[in-house]
Amino acid sequence: MNPDKSDRLKHKKLFLFDIDGTLAVGNTLYEGSAELLQHISGIGGKSYFITNNSTRSAMDYVERFRRVFGLETRSEQFITSGYMTLRFLKEHYAEGKIFVLGTASFLAELRRNGLHVTEEALEDIDCVVAAYDSELTYHKLIQVCRVLSTTKAPFYATNPDLCCPIEFGFVPDCGAICNMITDSTGRKPVYLGKPSRDVVDLCLTRSGFTREETLVVGDRLYTDIACGINGEVDTCVLFTGEAKPEDMADTPYPADYCFSNVKKLLQHCTEAL
Repeated sequence: MNPDKSDRLKHKKLFLFDIDGTLAVGNTLYEGSAELLQHISGIGGKSYFITNNSTRSAMDYVERFRRVFGLETRSEQFITSGYMTLRFLKEHYAEGKIFVLGTASFLAELRRNGLHVTEEALEDIDCVVAAYDSELTYHKLIQVCRVLSTTKAPFYATNPDLCCPIEFGFVPDCGAICNMITDSTGRKPVYLGKPSRDVVDLCLTRSGFTREETLVVGDRLYTDIACGINGEVDTCVLFTGEAKPEDMADTPYPADYCFSNVKKLLQHCTEAL
């Protein structure tokens, strides 16, 4: 790390963390994660969690962090791709009929917020939304392909991630599901979560910190690091998830900082003071 970058690191106060593959995997919190969050709080900073996992609401994450990780958080700290999608749909399709491919929890969250969502392939659909669906069935795939093939309804998706970290490795994420749908229908979605700069902008608005004080931390280049680049803030990749050191040689999404794990990031943050 060159001196200029080290100097920038010590001024960071707003940390925007990916969760899966960055701070934790499954029910396991990585060594150093709790200590880094405590350090950020201790220097008067704030931690936000920007995840493309749309299967849980912000309150679900608050409960999960408390029960599984022993960490106290607040719902406003969680910016999920599901939440970004909800904001978009309420702004543009508040009165529309929305076909949704997603978990029962995701559909329930949209309905609780007053949106008219359905899983039936009707003719009067105003838009189609696909999310990471851990309850995916072939029947659901048939229904979404029917709507996209027989109507001109716009196609949106929560996030472009191809795989989701799990204890034994990876499973297909929303991007992989959408690729199946695109290969079958020729329709490509507009993604609403990371890497959209809207995620960074929302965190800046909520926190009151500046772009210069902000650092995006993640394990995936084309979502996490691209999100930070799009949002014009510094970025840090951790090699605990999808990205590998050899990926840095030829990527359109170069991170400003690269560390092997969250413990190493903590070490450099404390040394920078």
